Amino acid sequence: MGTSTTHTIVRELYDAYERRDLDRVGALLHDDIDWIIYGPMSVFPFVGARRGRAAVLEVLKAIAGAYALESYKREIVIVEEASAAVMSDASFRQPATGRVLRFRVANFLRFENDQLIEFREFTNTFDVVEQALGRELDV
Repeated sequence: MGTSTTHTIVRELYDAYERRDLDRVGALLHDDIDWIIYGPMSVFPFVGARRGRAAVLEVLKAIAGAYALESYKREIVIVEEASAAVMSDASFRQPATGRVLRFRVANFLRFENDQLIEFREFTNTFDVVEQALGRELDV
């Protein structure tokens, strides 16, 4: 898989996610995808490790149910062969409170046979937790 193919798939994947087109996202996921969003499960129950397309689509549905996507803009995309790193500026509205959570997120992706087989997501979880709770944490 060449760099241009990987770049095209990354663009398709993120564009579909921004449109909330989970059918298209699902088509780009490998059956045996290894997926991890790092963060505190007590605040964000959809984080953690998942395996397989169905489990990942359930996570994406859970995120969509808890947070309305305001914007998800790719700022940096680095592609090398079948791997990519993507830094994005994300904003999600918490319907229960009306608060908008805005943060930067880093994703690391690996592709196999033109499908996403490995996904890792990192963000400043301390900052996002404070935004989600609507208060500073006293530590």
